[in-house]
Amino acid sequence: MSIGMRLKTARKARKCSQDTLADMIGVSRGVITNIEGDKVSEPQPLVINAICNTLNISRDWLIDGTGSMTLDEPVNRQGQILKEIYMYSQELSEEEQKYILDLIKTYKQHRPLE
Repeated sequence: MSIGMRLKTARKARKCSQDTLADMIGVSRGVITNIEGDKVSEPQPLVINAICNTLNISRDWLIDGTGSMTLDEPVNRQGQILKEIYMYSQELSEEEQKYILDLIKTYKQHRPLE
C-alpha cells in the first residue's frame, strides 16, 4: 500500500474529507489530493507531521506502512506547536520564511546545552 492509499485509509477512518483535513492543517485541498494520488514523491515533513497529529496516526505507518496506524497516546503539545508554525508560515513570503528559518537555526546554535 502506498503513502497515498494509507493517507486515504486513515482520513476515511476518521470520517474526514480532504477539504476538512486540508483546512485543519492549513494547506490547500490539492496538497492532500496530490499525496493521496501519489503525485508527490516525498511530502514535506511538516505536512506529514501535521497530518499525523491531526488524524492521530503513526508517522512510521503513514510513511512506510510499519507498525499500527493508530497512536495509543493523544496528540502531543509539540505536534500542535509545529502545526501552528506551519499554518502561520503559509501566510509569509518565501523571503520571510527563510528569515524565520535562519532565526530558528541561529537560536539552535546558541541555546544553552541541556
